Amino acid sequence: MEQEHKRRVRYKGTHPRTFEEKYKELNPEKYSSDVDKIIKSGKTPAGMHRSIMVREILDFLNIQPGQIGLDATLGYGGHTAKMLEKLQGQGHLYATDVDPIESEKTKKRLADAGYGPEILTIRRMNFANLDQVAPDTKFDFVLADLGVSSMQIDNPERGFTFKFDGPLDLRLDPTAGVSAAERLRELDEEELIAMLVENSDEPYADRIARAIIRTQEKGISIDTTKQLAAIVEDALGFLPQKERKEAVKKSCQRTFQALRIDVNSEFEVLYSFLEKLPTVLNSGGRAAILTFHSGEDRLVKKAFKQYYKEGVYSEINDEVIRPSAQECFENPRAKSTKLRWAIKA
Repeated sequence: MEQEHKRRVRYKGTHPRTFEEKYKELNPEKYSSDVDKIIKSGKTPAGMHRSIMVREILDFLNIQPGQIGLDATLGYGGHTAKMLEKLQGQGHLYATDVDPIESEKTKKRLADAGYGPEILTIRRMNFANLDQVAPDTKFDFVLADLGVSSMQIDNPERGFTFKFDGPLDLRLDPTAGVSAAERLRELDEEELIAMLVENSDEPYADRIARAIIRTQEKGISIDTTKQLAAIVEDALGFLPQKERKEAVKKSCQRTFQALRIDVNSEFEVLYSFLEKLPTVLNSGGRAAILTFHSGEDRLVKKAFKQYYKEGVYSEINDEVIRPSAQECFENPRAKSTKLRWAIKA
């Protein structure tokens, strides 16, 4: 049956401004040359994710045909595709993701590239349960990219960005748990301060928490991303004008990060993953983890050091590995990335 033709979303002016209007970026296969131009300018196309530190990860994992591996954070599938290339049609790769929206798109994208169920198994589940992905299987390599995918950040409907207005959601799986808006209504001022400090080292945590609580005490429900960003901006109104703009931007980033971590129980999930990781690795199996902020990096560093001390891991990297200056220029979202790795004894 012939697919019904749908007209693209029209926009005002010479360039699309909203996420929905960026029809070329949202269809990269059809407009590949336009997408290439965007990438070469040092930007990430809307609705697309650029994998970080691919060369460094592949160099460490040293994937051989016939091995069995796990990509614990499927996302857009960039790392997954590169690992599948290394398998050369032999062995198997498992992948997990909690996002029901993006994982289905990625599954289709990889299937269209020739990676079907004979070489790739995708499970929609939290990577905290990595011991349940393939219960009778030990992995030769495991990758976990702890960053939020650009597709999630760019889509205003997901609530991860304060650049555009959208529902204050922030859930990686929008079908489970409570949204960030609901979570804000559950927390008192002291709990809010603790969340902002513990999850993102927010220096103005007390002022931001107080502003959120006062807003709610007036009977105003904080339901959108722009509402929360405006509250953060008001809370920092005491700062000198020349410092305020940059400070507000960073505090908004940290506030959204802290809420996202809380809503998705990210530290608890990561702790569970790190605890179970050695149990699913083969002897000599390799694990690589990409972190994006100090809280999660501290957890990974501590777990790797502890298991190395106990003899569970035979080797871990002493110095954290960072993306090259060239990669940071080409993909600014890579700047905060740290790579840590471990080898099972």
